[in-house]
Amino acid sequence: MAKVTIRDLELNGLRTLVRVDYNVPLDEKDGAYVITDDTRIRETLPTIKLLREKGARIILCAHMGRPKGKKNVKESLAPVAVRLAELSGTPVQFSEETVGPVAEAKAAALKDGEILLLENTRFHAEEEKNDPVFAAQLGKLADVYINDAFGAAHRAHASTEGVAKFVKEKGIGLLMERELKFLGDAVAHAQKPFVVILGGAKVSDKIKVIDSLLDKADTILIGGAMAYTFALALGKKVGKSLVEPDQVGTALAALDKAKAKGVKFLLPVDNYIVEEFDFAKKTVSPGRYTNPGDQIPDGWEGVDIGPETVKLWTAEIATAKTVLWNGPAGVFEVKECAKGTFAIAEAVAANREAVTIIGGGDSVKAVKRAGVADKVSFISTGGGASLEFLEGAVLPGVACIPDKA
Repeated sequence: MAKVTIRDLELNGLRTLVRVDYNVPLDEKDGAYVITDDTRIRETLPTIKLLREKGARIILCAHMGRPKGKKNVKESLAPVAVRLAELSGTPVQFSEETVGPVAEAKAAALKDGEILLLENTRFHAEEEKNDPVFAAQLGKLADVYINDAFGAAHRAHASTEGVAKFVKEKGIGLLMERELKFLGDAVAHAQKPFVVILGGAKVSDKIKVIDSLLDKADTILIGGAMAYTFALALGKKVGKSLVEPDQVGTALAALDKAKAKGVKFLLPVDNYIVEEFDFAKKTVSPGRYTNPGDQIPDGWEGVDIGPETVKLWTAEIATAKTVLWNGPAGVFEVKECAKGTFAIAEAVAANREAVTIIGGGDSVKAVKRAGVADKVSFISTGGGASLEFLEGAVLPGVACIPDKA
């Protein structure tokens, strides 16, 4: 069912509490904290613009980092208020308190179209505990509650789920609406052929996603260290590559399900391998590509897909009408191990006939570093939320919003 959105609500003159995802990276520079990536702030601008047009009195709340219930200047949202004002072209007030008399007074003083940002919700330990008293204090600030923080929607916290019990009118914002449209509708009713690219380190992290997508996809391409666990399950040598031996049975079950459903399940046919690899220092010893079909010798570690795999996968991606990508093909954070991931990013971007969805996490970083972020249909802002949603899990931050009548 479609959820109630800000388009459906009368907001003129009403205090509207909006949960946003402003968990942005900060660096200290000349004694001040500077935002190094404002993407998450920019993503909320359409929602804020529409709220202002509808005459809402906007109260924004968000978390940053993991302060564990204690105030910490390094994780204050104060720099976000400054940047939001610059990006939106309108003043943004800031409350040094999240709840209580100071926040209540500032919220009550708002005029139509004005914006107030509350301090980090996680400065209160009650936030992550979904404490009803804290949730009620948040609810006291507003007449309407809007959740536009898909990246935090998988958490049942006070500001993402609990507060909805204390505010009568509620809905979702435009960003949340887009996330549900692409990760929900576009995947559930994908145009065929539907090609899924899954990477990352662990089969255990992605097996529920794999299982869910085997019911929808025509082709699944498996990269990253996950591929070596699948190779191990097939009895192949993987050298000292990162594997999960306890997931071999799980991998075999996925392969069997793919075969039974007629889903093409493609593992790398060649790999970039190295003898020494230090992720912390971002260094590797000189590596080489295995020949297609060759196994990884003892003492060597797989860190990326090879050129023949890139060719095969590019051909699959080019035929697709829907592409979903979640997880890098290799250790793309290290230059020598990034070629495969960037080649896949370029292949996805090159298919302009398909709906191309980047499902959050490191895949988002990859398309940005590859310079093709503006050439895909949709980039999810969710990491863990994207995975859980693709698994078919109920997200508390979505479930607390009513369906449209």
